[in-house]
Amino acid sequence: MTAEKLNRRALLRGAAAVAGLAAVPALAQDGTTEFTAPASSSVRNNISSFRMLDWRGYFADTRNGVILVDLTSRALHYWSEDQSIYRLYPTSVPLSEELTRRGRTDVIEKVVNPTWRPTPSMKERNPEWPDVVQGGAPDNPLGTRALYLGWQHYRIHGTHDTRKIGRRSSNGCIGLYNEHIEELFEMAKVGTQVLLI
Repeated sequence: MTAEKLNRRALLRGAAAVAGLAAVPALAQDGTTEFTAPASSSVRNNISSFRMLDWRGYFADTRNGVILVDLTSRALHYWSEDQSIYRLYPTSVPLSEELTRRGRTDVIEKVVNPTWRPTPSMKERNPEWPDVVQGGAPDNPLGTRALYLGWQHYRIHGTHDTRKIGRRSSNGCIGLYNEHIEELFEMAKVGTQVLLI
């Protein structure tokens, strides 16, 4: 068999597979195959639970900007104080309910290339972990930026391990891709309101 015949066959098989996928209906959130596009072109939804939210259901105002972390959909929402900026980022979330903290806090510090130190409970669960990983190290679990929250040991931070995003993979913190935390870091400020739901 010549390479030309193999390439033609591969092309035909690929085209048939794509045509077959086009015939499979997508399922909406309620399990039906019906999907209606939103009336407003500024709001985009997809079939997953990763969706845009409105700050008004969660905050009285957007003073200092607001961050809403939806642990169920594993998404972080950010609105600027003047509401001209809205961002939606995929996140990692805590491994278990016992590691999860919900409620209101705020950003109390912003750190570039943060140094990571495991909490006492992390060391208890994982005694083999190092006592410290310096900021800027490629294996630093906090990535390139961190927003320290009003709760001790809780952070919104980056990660070098991109496999963690979209999963239950943290020891309590909220993780973002490094490029996303770097963008959020520039917009958020000390005093930004934070709500984890």
